[in-house]
Amino acid sequence: MSFMMPEKAKAQIIEVGATAGMSYYIGDVNPKSHLSQSDFGFGALVRYYNNLRWAFRLQYSNMNVSYEPRPFSDYDQFECKISDFSFMAEFNFFDYWTGSKRSFISPYLFAGLSVFGYEIDHKSNDGWRDWLKENHDVSMSVPFGVGVKYSLSDRVGVTLEWRIHKSFTDRLDGHIVDNEYDVVENGKPVTKKQPFRYECDWYNMLGLSVVYRFNMPKNDACHTGIRTRY
Repeated sequence: MSFMMPEKAKAQIIEVGATAGMSYYIGDVNPKSHLSQSDFGFGALVRYYNNLRWAFRLQYSNMNVSYEPRPFSDYDQFECKISDFSFMAEFNFFDYWTGSKRSFISPYLFAGLSVFGYEIDHKSNDGWRDWLKENHDVSMSVPFGVGVKYSLSDRVGVTLEWRIHKSFTDRLDGHIVDNEYDVVENGKPVTKKQPFRYECDWYNMLGLSVVYRFNMPKNDACHTGIRTRY
């Protein structure tokens, strides 16, 4: 019977949505405590599906990361505002598309490349100040992570993901890896480099996204795409 057969017409899918969650920093000041002293992050995304397993995403994220070290630490408190533009590829472990009653949930992995701008504020004993003469700059990062997708309705889906950015800069916390200082050894001045543990900083986000699905008509002769009936 014809109503039991999948539709011949196929579609490519675009999703548009918004993201909000907890953003945080890993680096010299905070070397290993994930989600510690988290701040707020938000953003927007556009995701493109060509089939049930692979998707490609453009993501904008506005994140605040900060950290206040323990008393008597060698580091000072800082705040950093980050504006990030990422392009990422996603792989679904199971068949998935928003609106399906059969393929409505899947964990996924993703990775990509991003460009971001940042601005640093630093606090020492005399209060907030610009720690660097140039306290803002542009750099790149490698975003990657894991998440899960769930279809709420015919058009609306949600994702929960943990996204990690390995940046190409050590300036997010204001502590630079090649910062040199002078000491006196055996009566002679000696220039040394500060032995920071990390050469580059990380900024991360645990976020929830809500997306709305749009279908793009596709030629029947093409064998790729998603069957929009199931």
